[in-house]
Amino acid sequence: MEFGAQIDLYCERMGPEFWAEPVNALTNAAFLVAAIWAGIRLRGSGLWLGWMLAAILFAIGIGSFLFHTFATGWAAASDVIPIALFILGFVFATHLHVLGWPLWGAALGTMAFLPYMFAAGTAFNALPFFEISASYWPVVLALLIYALLLRRRFPSLARGFVIGAGVLTASLTFRSIDIPLCDGFPLGTHFMWHILNAVMLAWMIEVYRRHMLAGAEAQG
Repeated sequence: MEFGAQIDLYCERMGPEFWAEPVNALTNAAFLVAAIWAGIRLRGSGLWLGWMLAAILFAIGIGSFLFHTFATGWAAASDVIPIALFILGFVFATHLHVLGWPLWGAALGTMAFLPYMFAAGTAFNALPFFEISASYWPVVLALLIYALLLRRRFPSLARGFVIGAGVLTASLTFRSIDIPLCDGFPLGTHFMWHILNAVMLAWMIEVYRRHMLAGAEAQG
């Protein structure tokens, strides 16, 4: 993909203009609000990984806004790279601080998540309906797997992961039906992906924060 080439992927976009997707563009404010809320919740926690995730969440909002306004290859990169960094950052935090792996083990485990995403994404890409958002459905599956593994040791955390998977499922559903429903609903449904995804990502930071603070209180 050429970085300067125009991209038209969503129902709302009707031309190459900057504001060709006003609703899709403006609803990226949800990511900014979610990041600020997460930052407020993290105050005084000392959780550097939580702050990193909140900063990446803010970057997701900026990158997605650029994509839904400029709609070029470079703007698409500014959209997907922060999302990938958030996923990997959360996996790293889970391995390091929840599962208690050493730093090198958490890093290797996070690297191993990449071939999982590729393999699972390939499998989802072969399924009707799921292929539209095939690169994201593996995250839902991973959250459920982690929840299953953690359900006895950390039941509250596992419930938080399941809730996150549920919100992400709803978010991905709206993302996936954007084009199929376009003829009957010209606005499209992609904007709901922004709103629900912002809620989901902020929720996962909050789940991590609560778990870490509960552990600190138990030790104190």
